[in-house]
Amino acid sequence: MRPLLPLLTFALACGAATTPAETTPDPVAADPSLPWSRAEAPPLAIETDVIALVGAEVRDGAGHTFAPGVVIFDDGRLVAVGAQDDVAIPEGATTIDASAKVITPGIIDTHSHMGVYPQPRARAHSDGNEATSPTTPEVYAGDSFWPQDPALTRALQAGVTTIQVLPGSANLIGGRGATLKMHLGRTLREMRFWGAPDTLKMACGENPKRVYGRRNSSPSTRMGNVAGYRAAYQAAREYGQSLADWQHNHRLWQIKRATFERETEAREERRENGEALGDRPDDPGPAPTPPTRDLAKETLWSVIEGNTLVQMHCYRADEMANMLDVAREFGFSIRSFHHAVEAYKIRDLLHAENVSVSTWTDWWGFKLEAYDAIEENIALLHEEGVRVALHSDSPNLIQRLNQEAAKAMAAGRRAGIAISEHDALSWITRQPAWVLGIDELTGTLEAGKMADVVVWSGSPFSVYTHVEQVYVDGLLRFDHRDGVARGGATDFELGQNETESF
Repeated sequence: MRPLLPLLTFALACGAATTPAETTPDPVAADPSLPWSRAEAPPLAIETDVIALVGAEVRDGAGHTFAPGVVIFDDGRLVAVGAQDDVAIPEGATTIDASAKVITPGIIDTHSHMGVYPQPRARAHSDGNEATSPTTPEVYAGDSFWPQDPALTRALQAGVTTIQVLPGSANLIGGRGATLKMHLGRTLREMRFWGAPDTLKMACGENPKRVYGRRNSSPSTRMGNVAGYRAAYQAAREYGQSLADWQHNHRLWQIKRATFERETEAREERRENGEALGDRPDDPGPAPTPPTRDLAKETLWSVIEGNTLVQMHCYRADEMANMLDVAREFGFSIRSFHHAVEAYKIRDLLHAENVSVSTWTDWWGFKLEAYDAIEENIALLHEEGVRVALHSDSPNLIQRLNQEAAKAMAAGRRAGIAISEHDALSWITRQPAWVLGIDELTGTLEAGKMADVVVWSGSPFSVYTHVEQVYVDGLLRFDHRDGVARGGATDFELGQNETESF
């Protein structure tokens, strides 16, 4: 579906009258001035030498291993990936010997609060929850994001190339997420993942009812939670209908206006020729006034239209099933249930609805809704065909997502479920790329995709392995020999020994 029509674009389009044969500005075009608008992505504008990583065991994230293999990239894009004997190295390429190393796609974390709850932890830095109303879809995590959070450096050094930064879970509808590339720098714009779909953070369960129940406000129960979602989406649906009505009336007005101008011009010609003027054409008057813009309802209408991907914090199986019913009622889809420690109980429902799960391997028991967790959750979901992504929700765990995948793989194998290392790798690369709607751009090592590449010292599933190099869009953003992130070290890194590794 096409992006939601921005009212600012409406207003600008209203003043121009055109004939039906002329090109009419499309009032449903994306507004590139908005940070959440899926405007056409600018070119990468990355100019680098052709780089060839040669001799490593290459695991492409799509189920193939090339040993020894070759990965070639140029100007931010992968050019060729394959067996060393089958891929020709372009003349003039910078060739890097990666023998005895392992190469994988960059790690993607679908659930991070880095930058909105940055390090060091302090109340002054707490910018993740706009807990002034249970529904705040109009806010955007990117507006709180601090690009100099030292935790970002640690994540990059652990092989993470893409993150989704989300608002917290105090609210039923917490706001839009920010999908970012790990180009550590000064501004959000320098890190923005251009072309990534918009996302929306929602939360069910204990958090919203606890936060607002303590204030003697709504919601204070789980039934209050569901009533809050339904009220918000009903209002958004009515708002969307008013936009559609306006758009219809505006197009009718354009036709009438064009007819009026054409007939007026013909009447003037008859006057000049001394002919009978005929009836005066009907003036359609001013253009219809667009509805008053409401950014909160606009965001939710974008969800209903299918342009914004819902990322839903939810632990219990019954609540996930309830949210599937709410989504069905209002005609939208949930892209991924996050945390979802009881997802194994409804794995058949999730598979039927094509809903993914973003979760941990063994975090449990920190509150009541997190008690019924099992380490085999991920393997059982995978066995059913549910897309699974391993997320961190933590500036510490994000440094070990490869080990998190290894633990989930081992738990599944102990339960008798056949899990390959290719499957486990997909949980931190290809599947999270699908969760964020960027799987056509990254998540696997395939020609034409972004050159998001990690070079490991050995198997990524070993605790003895460390990251040697990280390339983001073909740019070397971390080299173990330097010990610091390139192009984005924060003030908190100043004074560190250059040879120290983290």
